Amino acid sequence: MSAKKAAARKPATRKSVVTTGQGKAAPVKTTRAGKAPSSTPPARRRVAGAASPATGATRKAPQSMPYEQGKWAHVFARRAPGEVRHWLVKSEPDIFSFSDLQAAPAQTTSWDSVRNTGARNFLRDGMKCGDLAFYYHSNADPSAIVGICEVVREGYPDHTALDPSHAYFDAGSDAATPTWYMVDVRAVRPLTCAVTLPEIKASAELKEMALVKVGRLSVVPVTSEEWAVVLRMSEGR
Repeated sequence: MSAKKAAARKPATRKSVVTTGQGKAAPVKTTRAGKAPSSTPPARRRVAGAASPATGATRKAPQSMPYEQGKWAHVFARRAPGEVRHWLVKSEPDIFSFSDLQAAPAQTTSWDSVRNTGARNFLRDGMKCGDLAFYYHSNADPSAIVGICEVVREGYPDHTALDPSHAYFDAGSDAATPTWYMVDVRAVRPLTCAVTLPEIKASAELKEMALVKVGRLSVVPVTSEEWAVVLRMSEGR
C-alpha cells in the first residue's frame, strides 16, 4: 500500500462500496473536500407515515427477517457488557484506500452508499461503537486485508440515497422511513503485513470466513477466532 505525499493529494474521497442484489460490485466516488463526516440531516423530509408525493401511498419502514431466524443470528445476539465484535469492510484502493482514510479529517469517514440489504442490516443493526473492522482492498492486485478501523458512530440514515445528484440515489427511499444506513469509521492502524485473499483462501482456519463464503457483500462479520488468525498471519506467525 503506497502512501501519497500530502501536497499531491486530491480532496479526501472514499469508496462508496456498493453491492447490488445481482452480486455485482460498483464503485462510486464521493468527494469529502476535507470535511469530516456530516451529521446534518437530509434537507428533504416528510412526516412519518405521510403519503409519498410520487405515488400517494403511505410508506412503511423497510422490514427484515427476524434476526434470530437468520444465518447471522449470532451477529445480532445480545452482547456481554463491554463486548467488542469484529467486521470487515471493503474499499477499492484506487477510489479510497486505507491511506486515504488515515489522511481524512480525524482519520474518519462515513461508510455510505451501501445498497445491499444484508450489508445494510450489518451497518444498521449489527455494528456498535467500539467494534473493530478489517479494512479490505477489493479489486486489487492482490485483494487483501491491509488495516484496522473502528466504528465511531452507529448506524444512521444514508443521505446519499436521498440525493438525486448522487450516483446511488434511491428514488424508493425517503427521509421519514429510511431504507439505507451508514456508520462512521476511524483508522486504527495498518497491518504489519497485508493478508491477501489467496492466503486467506489457503488457510484451513479461515475456510468458513464470510469474506470467502459470501464474497458479494461489502460488509461482513468476522469471528473472534478468524480475527486472531488474520492478525497472526499479518505478523508472520
